[in-house]
Amino acid sequence: MTFQQVLYILVTGALFMGLVAYVSYRMTKGKVESADDYFLAGRGLTGVFIAGSLLLTNLSAEQLIGLNGQSFAGNMSAMAWEVTAGIAAIIMALFLLPRFLGIGISTIPEFLSQRYDEDVRRLTVLLFLLGYMCVTIPSMLYSGGLAVLQLFDVPTLLGVSFEQSLWLVIWFIGIIGGIYAIFGGLRAVAVSDTLNGIGLIIIGFLVPTLGFLALGDGNLLDGMKTIVTTNPEKLNAIGSANDSVPFLSIFTGMIFANLFYWALNQYVIQRALGAKNLAEGQKGVLFTGYLKLLVPIFMLLPGVIAFHLYGTNIEKVDLAYPSLIAELLPMWLMGFFLAVLLGAVFSSFNSLLNSIATLFVLDIYKPKFKPDASDQDLIRVSKWFGTFVALVSFFVAPNLMYAPDGLWDLIRRFTGFFNIPILVIVLIGMLVKRVPPIAAKTVVFFHVIAYYFLVWGTKQWFGVEIGINFIHIYGILFVIETGIMLVFARVRPMLQANPIRIELGRVKPWRHALSTSILLVASMVFVYLVFSPVGLAYADGIVSGWFAPLTIGLVILTTILVWASYRYGNSRYERYLNKLSEEPAEIEEASS
Repeated sequence: MTFQQVLYILVTGALFMGLVAYVSYRMTKGKVESADDYFLAGRGLTGVFIAGSLLLTNLSAEQLIGLNGQSFAGNMSAMAWEVTAGIAAIIMALFLLPRFLGIGISTIPEFLSQRYDEDVRRLTVLLFLLGYMCVTIPSMLYSGGLAVLQLFDVPTLLGVSFEQSLWLVIWFIGIIGGIYAIFGGLRAVAVSDTLNGIGLIIIGFLVPTLGFLALGDGNLLDGMKTIVTTNPEKLNAIGSANDSVPFLSIFTGMIFANLFYWALNQYVIQRALGAKNLAEGQKGVLFTGYLKLLVPIFMLLPGVIAFHLYGTNIEKVDLAYPSLIAELLPMWLMGFFLAVLLGAVFSSFNSLLNSIATLFVLDIYKPKFKPDASDQDLIRVSKWFGTFVALVSFFVAPNLMYAPDGLWDLIRRFTGFFNIPILVIVLIGMLVKRVPPIAAKTVVFFHVIAYYFLVWGTKQWFGVEIGINFIHIYGILFVIETGIMLVFARVRPMLQANPIRIELGRVKPWRHALSTSILLVASMVFVYLVFSPVGLAYADGIVSGWFAPLTIGLVILTTILVWASYRYGNSRYERYLNKLSEEPAEIEEASS
């Protein structure tokens, strides 16, 4: 790549990024005057901005690199992480979000403080901070750095080693993203996320299109035919026990992992907590579930295309997508791609820094050290803490190059240290009123030790391989830890349950929430039909004879359920929400 080409890419990329920054600035100018404005966008986000921000917060370079690497090496089974997220989005929108907005919390640990005690709150914040700072943020910086490295061939361009150029690019990306997140607040992040999300979707569809054209020697349909008739097993999303995501794991641990991510993961749900009202929050969360159905097209299909184009010539699976971009994307679009890629990295990085600062300031600094802190004090401390976290992540991120099984697998494994215990103590805390704080603390310590030994420890310490996929371990520990909580509720119940007040003024639902949820589940099932041995992975043709009748049956069943949701479901759902406001009185009466 010549100097002129690099300059062109940088200039055009900077122009698009500058446009996004300018629009974000104009839409948020003068609107960060309080802590609520900075951390939760003044609780005024609408469904469009929530969905756009949720999408780009979730879909970062780690997915572009990691998921395409998984499909390049295996098949489409890794799409389960994305497609089945719709189930968690539905649970969040219909059942958990009304409670969170009605209570008026800013963070999940704040709820745990009200439900249990301050020790549980701080313990949960510690889990979040360690997970974000040591795994989640560094993985996003590393994946973005890897893509930029491949796009520009930085080692050759600067005459330095791969390792040196990776450190340089990561620090460059991190510093720019950190400035935006630390000084902009959530509203600026949400607006820029929505604009960058549009660019991500455009690029997401463009790359596989160019890949199909390359496979078909200029004919799009011939390229599509190639991947469904040659090695069709690559399009199979029904994973076996030997695949990265066994199909049965969707119904064991994955449903809990996704529920944590979409309902309790602070840097994701902070957008929903900043919703103008429940209806807007539900629109944003549910629409995000639909957008996730597009993920197989632009975050797994390119990996399959790369397999057909390059075969085994790519030694490191995480280089499959960057190689495709470098080979296929025309020069005049390189700057736009760079802007979208960096926008995706900045989005997730910004969101994490904003959320980690929110957790520290609202759940540790203010309640523990300065209860009377002003809003300006909170914003100032959050900026300093965000800067500290960013610097730590800059040192951790480059070391992810030594991950043996690819970036995606590494992230999911380490996330297991904190997702399941937080999910257990929040859900059981909501459903069982007299579970004591000691139960939550016991679960956290038990999980960290048990998860380590089940995933790594037995092999490292005793030379014994458990042989259970880590996603199944999620589900096993969820059941065990739920049992621990219930045992404590039985043998050592709280003498006085903590009342949790829910204000109905903020929980009027969206009237299409139920029907939209039903259509979302049907859409997920259809996507799995497409990427299965019944659909495109059929060995003896394009699709099997079962595909059409199964699709027709799905449409008929969905139509009936949607009709029933309007006829009977909406009224019952509103009655359920009305009962939420009665719970505090019942608790207080019981405790008196």
